Amino acid sequence: MTAPPIEDKRTRLKRWLDSGKAALHPLSFPQRELWETSPIPVADPTNTICCLIEIKGAITVQDCTAAMQRVVNRHEVLRLSFLPGKGQAVQMILAQGIPMMKFRDFPSSSSSSEAVDAFARETFDAPFDLVQGPLCRVEVLRRSPTDHVLVVAIHHAITDGWSLGVLVQDLYLAYAQIKMGSGDELPPVTLSSVAWGAAERALWTPALLEQRATYWKTCLASTTRFWDDRADALDESDQLQRHVADVPANLGLAVRHLARRTSATLFSTLLAAFQITLSRWTGVADIVVGTPVANRARQEVRETMGYFSSIVPLRGQVDDGRTFADSLRAVHQSTTDCFANAMPFAELVRALDPPRLPGRNPVYEVRFALQNQPVPNLAAAGFSVQLKIRSTGTPRFDLACEITETGDGLEVVWLFRRSRFSASEIDDLQRLFLTVLASACTSPDCRPSI
Repeated sequence: MTAPPIEDKRTRLKRWLDSGKAALHPLSFPQRELWETSPIPVADPTNTICCLIEIKGAITVQDCTAAMQRVVNRHEVLRLSFLPGKGQAVQMILAQGIPMMKFRDFPSSSSSSEAVDAFARETFDAPFDLVQGPLCRVEVLRRSPTDHVLVVAIHHAITDGWSLGVLVQDLYLAYAQIKMGSGDELPPVTLSSVAWGAAERALWTPALLEQRATYWKTCLASTTRFWDDRADALDESDQLQRHVADVPANLGLAVRHLARRTSATLFSTLLAAFQITLSRWTGVADIVVGTPVANRARQEVRETMGYFSSIVPLRGQVDDGRTFADSLRAVHQSTTDCFANAMPFAELVRALDPPRLPGRNPVYEVRFALQNQPVPNLAAAGFSVQLKIRSTGTPRFDLACEITETGDGLEVVWLFRRSRFSASEIDDLQRLFLTVLASACTSPDCRPSI
């Protein structure tokens, strides 16, 4: 008896497409940024977004798997993989998908935060198969019958920091539905990730792109690099190190008061202080940073998982002769102008056509962010879910300052290439940042004293 012929991949894909089992779509603008402008290969494990979801309350393997299945059914990016295309990859979305979940006991004797982090790092560092998918995996650690940690790794090509909050909310709702005996699925999203991408491509006409590109060619003309003299030391796969520090509550309140008093935003106030800090630390007065924007102005996509965020370059000239108040006014105005002229980063890079250096971002080396995406902490009837984000940044830069409001204070996370900076240098940078902030709040109408 002759065995049936083995179906090749091309034939199988055609059958899936013809039957509606799968659909192909072009890359979105944010996805193109990863493929076209990132110094790190898309498949590199450092392109993984990492988080922990702590669950207090009794859960079962069966119910947890069923809840995650409902989330996968709702969000198409959790059923997404990428296929090589003619000149550019394409998205392939399956009509149905199965969550990648594992469960294991993690005894309380070895469940310290350090032990959990060490285990999580193994999960985060495992590469994804971009073609095979899925591009999200969850490891559920059972520390006790009522204490679990979900270690979640998602490839950056299908999600961003905002999406992590959506994941937690939907997982919580799906689990509650199941515990109440509801057989209903989660409601469909109002606007899918693919539909959003198509709308963006329709919005950004060649004429509009050319208009915005004209602004950026002037804004970013003749920029200089911070660390060209040490370029040979860079490794494309150089992982980012994470250093967490704080702005004390009294200083955090003072910074917010200064922003209100000067009619500036908290973002502009912190950015002005950061630019001065970076200038003093590097000796460079011309400061270019990249800042992420959520790209979720439309209400319809605020409950959709996907990679929507983009990067806006911000340029500032630090003048040691100016008062902090004058510097802040200049930063606030230039930031407003840059945001008003934002365009897809992949198209911005294409228009500028800057020199490409191995392992280097083509436009900026430093990232600055005020993280304001929703981070839900949900609790009801003895059951609670808390999200702890480990990393939403990938090595597309050499140094980053990411600030999050924590009550009256501020958490400052420094991300840095270990081949370029030492931990002691980052400690010095943090102390200098605090000094600049304190000086600005105490005497905004004077030159910042260092």
